[in-house]
Amino acid sequence: MAGERVIARVMLESPLPQLDRLFDYLVPEALVQDAQPGVRVKVPLRSAGRTARGYIVSLAEHTDTSRTLSELDEVVSPLPVLTPEVWALARRLADRAAGSACDIVRLAVPPRFVRVEKAFLAARGAASPREASTDAVTGSMGLSSGETVLARVPHLTGYVEADARHLLEPGARSAISAVATVAGLGTADAAPPADARPVSLAHGHATMGHWALTAAELAVAVLAGGESTIVVLPDHRDQAQLEAALAHLGAGDSVVRLDARQARTERYANFLSALSGDPCIVVGNRSSVYAPVGHLGQIIIWDDGDPLQSEPLAPYVHARDAALVRQEQSGCRLVFLSHSRSTEVERLVEIGFLHRVEPAPRYLPRVVPTAEQDDADAPRNAARIPSSAWKVARSALEHGPVLIQVARPGYAPVLACRSCGTAAACTVCGGALHVTRAGDPPSCTLCGALATSWVCRHCQGTTLRSSVVGAARTADELGRAFPGVRVVVSDGEREVLTVDDRPAIVVATRGAEPVAAHGYRAVLLLDGPRMLARESLRVAEDCLRWWSNAIALAAPGATSVLVGVGGELARALATWRQDGVASSELADRRALRFPPAVRLATLTGTSAVVTDALTALRGLVTDAEWAKMDTLGPVPVDDGSVRAIVRFDYAVGAAVAGHLRALVVKNATSRRSKTPGSGSRPAPTLRVRLDDSEILE
Repeated sequence: MAGERVIARVMLESPLPQLDRLFDYLVPEALVQDAQPGVRVKVPLRSAGRTARGYIVSLAEHTDTSRTLSELDEVVSPLPVLTPEVWALARRLADRAAGSACDIVRLAVPPRFVRVEKAFLAARGAASPREASTDAVTGSMGLSSGETVLARVPHLTGYVEADARHLLEPGARSAISAVATVAGLGTADAAPPADARPVSLAHGHATMGHWALTAAELAVAVLAGGESTIVVLPDHRDQAQLEAALAHLGAGDSVVRLDARQARTERYANFLSALSGDPCIVVGNRSSVYAPVGHLGQIIIWDDGDPLQSEPLAPYVHARDAALVRQEQSGCRLVFLSHSRSTEVERLVEIGFLHRVEPAPRYLPRVVPTAEQDDADAPRNAARIPSSAWKVARSALEHGPVLIQVARPGYAPVLACRSCGTAAACTVCGGALHVTRAGDPPSCTLCGALATSWVCRHCQGTTLRSSVVGAARTADELGRAFPGVRVVVSDGEREVLTVDDRPAIVVATRGAEPVAAHGYRAVLLLDGPRMLARESLRVAEDCLRWWSNAIALAAPGATSVLVGVGGELARALATWRQDGVASSELADRRALRFPPAVRLATLTGTSAVVTDALTALRGLVTDAEWAKMDTLGPVPVDDGSVRAIVRFDYAVGAAVAGHLRALVVKNATSRRSKTPGSGSRPAPTLRVRLDDSEILE
């Protein structure tokens, strides 16, 4: 009977904002069995006989016979890959960010590969029931049947038992500030001593930091209770450390990798493994926060302040925000783990949403800020590498490797006129000039033209000098200063993950520091003033995070020298109280009404469109909502468009995001004149981004 037919509510895979809703389609009798929530389908569109792909979100009975509905064309796959939890998460995050849910689903569900899917379905048909798998995991962790995770608190290295118990409570939310270095293991089976150093595993010669050991211990404890953990990491360097820690704890077989470095077939196969419902530990980059694991017990975010944790594609949802929303929906445990706390996490701690957990180390890192020395202005101490830093490095090289962190890669990334100091520009296109390696002629960073006959347009000078010294030139200079000592360069082009215990000078750009087998004997942090010169709201916390992560690689008792930086940042590193800087930064942001004290939205487009959008937004909000909002701009930006900023309190965030989304849809669907000669209408001219903290760049 017509009244008993089934309706499929379908989310379309479309970038058009006006299609960001569910569409109803009748399910043909032949597809009723396969047309289940979460499966991929192909559906007809009403214009020009086109079709679109999408996912069935839900099913309902077709009782309104007055409606004329199209039928599903095809069920692409009978495997439900979009789980209800992930769909609810995508919808909630899209609404919060004034974006489209399909853009988040695209990150959460990888492209389909038929061969991989068939192999998964065949293996699942032959596998034992999920209960047996859970029992096997529980038994391997030494828990008796019915015993809970809290009944057996693991040895959480460096933390007191009360904190360990808190971290494993259902629904626990914590911000862990890890100490700089970590308990070391002499062999794979040795018990960890109370002192701290990077962990070295004899069976694989792998190294890892204390943060990785902490994350692994928490994940293994949750896995022992038959629940899954998602660990979100900035990049593959961190992933390698965590996987080494999990392998050491005997949980290597339970790891499911989901990261951008995988082949697409491998990523889809691992996605299906997470979808199977078996307890596992998902390890991956920012998009792994959407992994469709069953019985999610814990989410761990390592180093949430790293910009790699922020999604660069619309709707630009940060992994931290996705984790917060998913924790609210699922009730799982949530851990933010870092050496230096971000202002966003500091805000959550101060309002009582997160519980602060800190280790009780035997000692603190030894940090020497050269700018705080009595003779800091003396010529020998005002150099890029002061004499005191030279002495520390020379002494440390007698015992092992020395890490030197620099700001920029390359040889001479920025050149200037030797006579007047003006930045050198290409005579062809006006781009900046640089030198890629020793002996190479200067060339343009944009067009690649060689500057063989360069003349300064200000003073007519013809000679160049390095305005900024890169990692490669630093390595050359240090190699000459320490003859016979090997020099290792690690940056974006030359990737080095680990170094051994032999004496070496390791020159690395920020974030590319290799892990030393038993820690660096000294750490020199150069170019601090240049790092702090960047125009950004996050410059102080970013620098503190870069320096803290580098200091965390030092061996027990090793000296870390911070060159050219004093004041609050230097004191925070010397006392290892980075949370004080985060709290101070947050207080300043509150006074200035900048994120994360408030939320903000940036509106970009033509002057007329942005002005009209601001006027329309004022008409959509109530007076009570407008009292918690203010606007900045519009001001011109580089591409000829203008940008306006809307700041608003968290209390009105949902309403403002909804209004902005309505304005985007209105702009996309408004009737526009066709472009002369092209026969097509121009693209929408209003772009909206929420919670962009880099508004100064």
